[in-house]
Amino acid sequence: MAEKRQPLQAQDKLTFLLSLVPFLMDHDRISVSEVADHFGMSPEQIRDAVRLIGVSGIPGETAQYQHEDLFDISWDDLEENDQIVLTHRVAIDDSPRFSAREAAALIAGLQYLSALPEHADRAAIATLMAKLSRGASAAPSQLMVEATETDDTLALIRDSVDAGVQLEFDYLNSRGEHERRRVDPLRIESLDADWYLRAWCHLREAVRTFRLDRISHPRVTTEPITHGADDVKLPDTLFEGSADDLIVTIDVAAAAAPLLADYIPDGAITVEHDGRLRTSVRVSHYHGLKRLISGMPGVAVVLDPPDARKVVADWAAAGFARYT
Repeated sequence: MAEKRQPLQAQDKLTFLLSLVPFLMDHDRISVSEVADHFGMSPEQIRDAVRLIGVSGIPGETAQYQHEDLFDISWDDLEENDQIVLTHRVAIDDSPRFSAREAAALIAGLQYLSALPEHADRAAIATLMAKLSRGASAAPSQLMVEATETDDTLALIRDSVDAGVQLEFDYLNSRGEHERRRVDPLRIESLDADWYLRAWCHLREAVRTFRLDRISHPRVTTEPITHGADDVKLPDTLFEGSADDLIVTIDVAAAAAPLLADYIPDGAITVEHDGRLRTSVRVSHYHGLKRLISGMPGVAVVLDPPDARKVVADWAAAGFARYT
């Protein structure tokens, strides 16, 4: 005996119809039973809703409902084949759409996101890209996301996550030292132009952050992971301080200060000085400080300690010498 379904209340019916119309627009032809399964309703409820859509629309210039002012469906397909085909749409086609350029940019971004290991539901991303293509005001331009040196590493991280096994690689730390690490990958994150892997490190027995362009010779192992993303509480900030961190005083333009938020220790005193902000940042080694300051030319200046100023100045002078 078929399950008897409760009739929808007026508000629920409106919500359902607002969901049903875009769903049908995304499917050129679909059976009543497929739609019923998707929405968890009976086939007869779906047929009633489709018949209601067929007499819905908005009045035109005459303030009366003419043929072109209503949705229309292929009635023969509905009655004879139990198939739903929208043959005329109103109102929704007039809604604002992404331009072809906007849709292409969004699709390119989704292509890149689909390659990251934490985005496991790649089918949903592919469906969204298809919807953006169909919903744009014109056909989006064909774009390709340029490959980077870290793409192969990203692919191996994804394979490691999918298989639930550990990843092994050589890592060049901030002190310029090479170490072999074995980790349980947890999350991929970006900061400016750099990508980072957050993982449980079996060497350090704690969560560690690894910059992808410092990883070399990665290998997917056969050892199952012991720490998953649901088992480990990751800090909100990308970089966590330690007792060994070096504290450096800098002047930075106020507009650029948010870019250093992850490096400013808790409780740091920030004061305005000659139109700039004077604050402190923490770094694990002066080698990392050189790269941090070089990415903010004319925006951030190292003030103290003298060793930090000398390291950055020597590094900048060595770079300048290469041009001469």
